[in-house]
Amino acid sequence: MSKTKEIKAPKWEIKDRTYYLTGGSTPLTYTLASKNSSRSPLMWFDESNGVQREIRYATNQSSPFVDEQKGEVTLGHIIFENGALTVAREKQNLQKLLSLYHPKTGEIFAEYQAEVEAEDDMEYINLEIDALVAAREMEIDHAEAILRVEKGSAVTTMSSKELKRDLLIMAKNNPNLFLTLASDENVGLRNVGIVAQEQGIIKLSQDQREFLWGTNDRKLMTIPFDENPYSALAAWFKSDEGVEVYKTIQKKLQ
Repeated sequence: MSKTKEIKAPKWEIKDRTYYLTGGSTPLTYTLASKNSSRSPLMWFDESNGVQREIRYATNQSSPFVDEQKGEVTLGHIIFENGALTVAREKQNLQKLLSLYHPKTGEIFAEYQAEVEAEDDMEYINLEIDALVAAREMEIDHAEAILRVEKGSAVTTMSSKELKRDLLIMAKNNPNLFLTLASDENVGLRNVGIVAQEQGIIKLSQDQREFLWGTNDRKLMTIPFDENPYSALAAWFKSDEGVEVYKTIQKKLQ
């Protein structure tokens, strides 16, 4: 009979630790709640005993749990300066309170972990490389379609070199958005619809409820309520009726 593999909890390492405020916030000073109150509850649920345990930072106690603290306590403040707080290895009670038990860890603040940060950095760098390579090899029509999402009709007057330059800048600055748009076929379809409207091949009615042929005002489609006209048009281009109109528009654009 095979034995179930025992999973051991990671060992707590005694070392200096640094914490930072999440969300890119770096105020001059920020004071984190260090004791339980009705306004800022500091409780930790003990799964093994099924009870809530009160926590607080007492500088003269070895435990962050109130029920383990004995005698007179000296309460301490937890203050982040310029968005960061470094806690020396000797302050194990404060480290454990912040890393293991504080209810706002991962929400308001987090512990800096070099290995995790390095992994995140590598993932982002690889994403950036993928985006830049895709942008460099992209056809100019597709580049125009993607840039139109950010720049609107301004792309119409841009040269091919300007389009490629701005596409590379977009890929570098926001690789995730760029790759998402690059793989979204509706972006290209939206662009065809916008260019066709700019060239007068099709028209958008004044109430933005219908697309019409530019030559005779014959209705092409009705735009569903509360939808972006060009997003609705892109979806319609993929229908049996719309695909024929799309082919006709493409011929007129050439």
